[in-house]
Amino acid sequence: MAAHQLADKRSMILARRDGVTRLRAHAFLAMLVGLALRLLFALRFPASAGDSKTYLQLARNWADHHVYGLWINGRLAPTDLRMPGYPAFLAGVAMLFGRSIRAIVLSQVALDLGACFLTAAIAVTLAPVIARRRVAIAGLWLSATCPFVANYSAVVLTEVLVTFLATAALVCFVLGLRRETTGFSYNGHRRVITGRVVSCLGAFLTGVATLVRPEMPLLLAVAGVLFMLRWWRSLGLRKVVLAGAAMAGAFSLPLVPWAARNFIALHELQVLAPRYTTLPGEYAPAGYYAWTKTWLVRYRDVYVTVWRIGEERMDIDDLPTVAFDSPGERARVASLFDEYNHSPHLDISPEVDHEFANIAHERTKQHPLRTYAWVPFGRALSIWFTPRTELLPINGKLWPISENWEDSRMDFLTTAGLGALNYLYIALALGGIWAAWHAGSAGGARSHTLEAPNLWGIALLLAYLLVRTAFLTTVEAPEPRYVVTCYPAVLALVALLWAHRRE
Repeated sequence: MAAHQLADKRSMILARRDGVTRLRAHAFLAMLVGLALRLLFALRFPASAGDSKTYLQLARNWADHHVYGLWINGRLAPTDLRMPGYPAFLAGVAMLFGRSIRAIVLSQVALDLGACFLTAAIAVTLAPVIARRRVAIAGLWLSATCPFVANYSAVVLTEVLVTFLATAALVCFVLGLRRETTGFSYNGHRRVITGRVVSCLGAFLTGVATLVRPEMPLLLAVAGVLFMLRWWRSLGLRKVVLAGAAMAGAFSLPLVPWAARNFIALHELQVLAPRYTTLPGEYAPAGYYAWTKTWLVRYRDVYVTVWRIGEERMDIDDLPTVAFDSPGERARVASLFDEYNHSPHLDISPEVDHEFANIAHERTKQHPLRTYAWVPFGRALSIWFTPRTELLPINGKLWPISENWEDSRMDFLTTAGLGALNYLYIALALGGIWAAWHAGSAGGARSHTLEAPNLWGIALLLAYLLVRTAFLTTVEAPEPRYVVTCYPAVLALVALLWAHRRE
């Protein structure tokens, strides 16, 4: 009997070693493929964006003049126009590797490859123990080959950095929701970290991510609600309140220096970037933005409306027919555009902005569902299911099909392929959620030795995706890149499909 037990134990050890070897081999190959994909974007398709220049100027002024600000009318003025996290990253890259775009791009490539391992870590934490190795391999390959974050390695924008930080925070939150303690081995000793400690680490990382993108507190809000529901019965009200206070404190810790700087340098209590990213004393055309929120759905319309303010003249013929409910309304908007076009600095004056606000109010009063339901829903579809070709040197158009096919078949096929990939990822993620839910529902009939999927962690990812999407439908320029940071969560859910098959 002892001989049989020894043989079984030896077989288990050999199987475990074989599994670890396969996992390492897959990790190595996936990283090679991921590196090749990112270098392809970085070296073959380098890109630039309107915000890139601003971030580079902030980083250089901070490093050279020790002032976080911009040159305005020949004077270096402190500003809170952008959060300081990404300029700090750029300054750090310049200090370590020199001031070049290539150094920034290659640093972002390395960071994005690190995010691939974090994505796999989320998937592993969501999966049952018996399927974790398969899910880890799937998560690595999915994240390494996903082009939607990889192509942002080639541009000076916040997406890669904030995706890395948000994914790290999600790992902590999902770990904290799985069980009361999280264990690991160090120098042959078993260490245990409670779920509350892991959650505080996730809150701290969310605070650091907020220094890069100001909407990241949404992640903490969603995680806070899920942790409260998870701990309510086991810990009681007092401990839940204390845990919530600890998470809030950990989240605030990275933001305190930034808030103190704004109070000292700008004499204002400002923790995040301004709502409309305006300079001190600059007028924000909130009425104009309210009008665009009654009709603007397509990403292409952002170019001819929101991004033209202060830069180019407005043309009424560039707007779609859905922007007007009547010929009279179209004539009113044309008159306001004419006033804007004849202004000294192409600014929307308070008087013109007030008229746009009146039009927005009238349109909303006549069709409230359109403003509060159909337009946000259309924006959500737009930001999730565009082909994501804005960084590639192609037109990114599909319609009319015959015309774009004749113009450039390669452009058409690339656009269609990337667009289809959007739908495929979402469909597979829904399949992963269904498979995990089905397995979790059947968990009660299984042996205690088989661990069910982490349904609390899945609920966290799903709630975060929904809340973030709902928020993004309210911003003035609903850009598809704003959901790039969500793709590690989507891919982790897709990887759960590999948990459904038995060994």
